[in-house]
Amino acid sequence: MYVCICNGVTDHQIREAASNGVSTVAELTMRTGCGATCGSCLDMAGDLLAKARATYDLPLPVLGLAQVA
Repeated sequence: MYVCICNGVTDHQIREAASNGVSTVAELTMRTGCGATCGSCLDMAGDLLAKARATYDLPLPVLGLAQVA
């Protein structure tokens, strides 16, 4: 689905950017152009980015336990 019509940025591209380390809407705009023209897509893009980042930022409690031991 197109999120940013002005610059042709899709939800897939936003999820891909998140998997490549993009963590803020400003960085998403710099890397993809999403929201750079009219900005009406920034709320939706920010929501998609946050959901995608939550998927990639899962904590690994086992690693924390290994460091304590």
